Amino acid sequence: METPRDETHIIHLAWLDPATHADLPLPTYHSELAAGMDVAAAVLEPVVIGPGEIRLLPSGFAVALASGYELQVRPRSGLAIKHGITVVNSPGTIDADYRGEVKIGLINLGSEPFTIHRGDRIAQLVLAPVCRATVVAVDRLDETLRQDGGFGHTGLGQVKG
Repeated sequence: METPRDETHIIHLAWLDPATHADLPLPTYHSELAAGMDVAAAVLEPVVIGPGEIRLLPSGFAVALASGYELQVRPRSGLAIKHGITVVNSPGTIDADYRGEVKIGLINLGSEPFTIHRGDRIAQLVLAPVCRATVVAVDRLDETLRQDGGFGHTGLGQVKG
């Protein structure tokens, strides 16, 4: 089955201190059809994240995105499944008008301390289009079968067990 190619978009990336970060790779796709680009930790010394601890880690770079796009910061599945390391505000959003350093907020949901070393792949960046809405206040909303049924109520008519 042939996969259609989407057009490529350019992300402008500036290293905040090129001399200090020359050893780090640009965010990189690691397979032909990967949605996310791996981002490396720009820590100068190893960082230990204890169980339940949140740490904000540097990437060493800032980006400029085209209007109408965002970069989503997402966990790496291997770190999440094997070690309980995930992005605390997943997915994080980098807006098109933000020009500060891209930082990755990680949390350790595992039971053991986890050490991040310089250059470790700590998150994924996914470029995504942004759809903006106009919010309109109304007196009533249309009725649905679900109405205000919350978590676990999308399986209408199914026996829960």
